[in-house]
Amino acid sequence: MHIEQELIELCIQHNRKAEYDLYKKVYSYLMSICLRYNRDKDTASESLNMGYLKILTHLKNYKPEIPFKLWIRRIMINTLIDEYRKRKKEKERLTYVDNYFDTSDYSEANEALEKFDTEKLTNLINELPNATKEVFNLYVIDGYTHKEIAEMLHISEGTSKWHLSEARQKLKLKLENNKVETIISR
Repeated sequence: MHIEQELIELCIQHNRKAEYDLYKKVYSYLMSICLRYNRDKDTASESLNMGYLKILTHLKNYKPEIPFKLWIRRIMINTLIDEYRKRKKEKERLTYVDNYFDTSDYSEANEALEKFDTEKLTNLINELPNATKEVFNLYVIDGYTHKEIAEMLHISEGTSKWHLSEARQKLKLKLENNKVETIISR
């Protein structure tokens, strides 16, 4: 994705056509990020619009030496994290587990993931509990450390590790069940 500096300048000047052109250029990229964190497309669209509004609001702070794609990705992820925090406060049903036992027995799940349909995998990830899904996405897909995740979500590092372990175990079980269903349906 290449965004011309001229288009950015027009957006800073609140040119509606330029804002719409920028929206069209970044829509699919931002939507792909939103769909990783939201279960349904309507919620993802709502998140995208909130994130895009923040992008437009802070566009005057953009520095051309930073790749534009990385800059908007950071804003979008921060928007999604803010939304998660709001949902978390509303629900207050999370259980924190500070004990984490590291297991490296995930090779079977990794082999299955290589052969697995991306859409099916996305659906399986979306079936995870919200907190577990957030940690999984931030760690596995976006590459954050447990320390960074803990700070962003206001949880302990141990809880972040537990959620990742829980996500892996649940996904492994779902993948195994799916493999059995595939064999049975043949």
